[in-house]
Amino acid sequence: MPSLKKSGRMIYYSPLFIAEKPKNGLIKIHGGTLFDYHFVIDKKMNGKQRTDFIIQQYLDGLLYLIEKYEKNKRMKIRGTSYIINKRTAEKIGFEIVETDVLQKIILIFNYFNILISNSIAKNKLSFPKLNKTKTFDADVSQLLKRKEYIEKLNKSLIGSIANNVYKK
Repeated sequence: MPSLKKSGRMIYYSPLFIAEKPKNGLIKIHGGTLFDYHFVIDKKMNGKQRTDFIIQQYLDGLLYLIEKYEKNKRMKIRGTSYIINKRTAEKIGFEIVETDVLQKIILIFNYFNILISNSIAKNKLSFPKLNKTKTFDADVSQLLKRKEYIEKLNKSLIGSIANNVYKK
């Protein structure tokens, strides 16, 4: 990952939200690496707080990405996740698309890393159900229409995390 970041092929928009350099009008987005999860997620958080934090970091990164590409409204953004559910994805402007075979193979190949990342996220041993993985697509224009909602949800999660973790 460091060489991909240094070469500009991967860009961090938040500590847990990474995007590939656009290619053919498509930006592929990813959650953080195993190392990112290990070093960024506060060890004091419980599983729910960690999941909220991860989603908040995704939203924060997505907002920066939207701002960067807001003039290119037809740019497509695609991501695959086992953390974000269908309902949340649709509320922020994504639609569910079929996960391609190559992506499924990559997930299977990386199962051990995904297992560890998912366990860190849940704060317990947690086997990810790869058959529950969803791929989401949106044009920047769709996300811009939902930007206010995304900002509101992001602020709500920031407040919830602060109240539940740091004020105890």
